[in-house]
Amino acid sequence: MNAEFDMLGTVILSHGSDSGPDATKVSALAKVAEEIGWQTQRPDFREADKFGHAGSVQPRVEKLVAVARETAQPLVLAGSSMGAFVSGLASLQLPCAGVFLIALPTMIPRWSQRFDMANVPAMLVHGFKDELCPVTAAAQFASARGISALLLPDDHRLANHVELIGQQFRLFLQRLSAHVA
Repeated sequence: MNAEFDMLGTVILSHGSDSGPDATKVSALAKVAEEIGWQTQRPDFREADKFGHAGSVQPRVEKLVAVARETAQPLVLAGSSMGAFVSGLASLQLPCAGVFLIALPTMIPRWSQRFDMANVPAMLVHGFKDELCPVTAAAQFASARGISALLLPDDHRLANHVELIGQQFRLFLQRLSAHVA
């Protein structure tokens, strides 16, 4: 563990649909978090994803909450796409120090609940050219909540900006460490 931080907590990284716990973005963020002394968990939601987008929300939230209850505090939830959506919903049920949202859908077709999250420090990273999750809706949510947002010239996968997202995540965790310590 890096002595620069006197806080040890857990980051739970949630992958998107049609992905897995070894996905590029969650793997990159796990590496960043571990480098600065955080424990990480990357639940595998692929079984839940077999139920389709709307059908996977509740099982994903339940699994995420169950994993979180077994981890060291403070807790940070981070996710991409469907992983961001369920991270926000899970934050409403857990003591959570922060939420990091990537490529956020603010609603899931045929799922009744719009995106919501606890009133905790948060950051949104989203692509201007996101073909699946409209940037306008995500940016409006961030603006209404006073959440920092980084909007990038990229599509839903944000594949051209993984390193930059990792840098932003490092800064986010460092700011959290300063406030919680």
